[in-house]
Amino acid sequence: MSSGRNARLIAGRRILCSVKIYTKTGDAGDTSLFDGTRVRKTDPRVVAYGEVDELQACVGVVRAASLPPDLDEMCVTIQRDLFALGARLADPSRKIATRVAKIVISDDSIKTLEGWIDRLDTEIPPLRHFILSDGCPAGASLHLARTVCRRAERAVLSLGKDAVEPVVIVYLNRLSDLLFTMARAANHRAGASETPW
Repeated sequence: MSSGRNARLIAGRRILCSVKIYTKTGDAGDTSLFDGTRVRKTDPRVVAYGEVDELQACVGVVRAASLPPDLDEMCVTIQRDLFALGARLADPSRKIATRVAKIVISDDSIKTLEGWIDRLDTEIPPLRHFILSDGCPAGASLHLARTVCRRAERAVLSLGKDAVEPVVIVYLNRLSDLLFTMARAANHRAGASETPW
């Protein structure tokens, strides 16, 4: 918990209590999955949700690069989705209740990404050649996020076909397409030319 605070209800009142950031439970190189199973921090599942966490942070860096408001709103949604996706990856027993709205990644999530791709695609020039990952700070950061997304996707795929719900793989695949399209849109709006390969 990054805030270092925790809320408790005492006599009907919400009281903020301090929580230590360090627990020392991982000092030997182990960590706990959602179901309480202890695994090495090098476990492929931990690596996979670590890659997703890095991607979420990378999207935060994108947001710091002065995005247009509509792209920033997309990034906030993406960050929330990635937290949910990481929670699902940390839950191999699938014990997190599907009624918990924060962790829902569904076909609707993917349709949202596709809708954004289609909308942004109408404002950028057709792609006629491979391009280098550059442009304005926001565009270049989005290109970087796309490559981190592909790495996260590979890490999740390495868990095996039945290790995660198929929607997780589809989401990451579609997200990398969106991040590429967002990079091109950010560069186009900033008047930054694309460098052909």
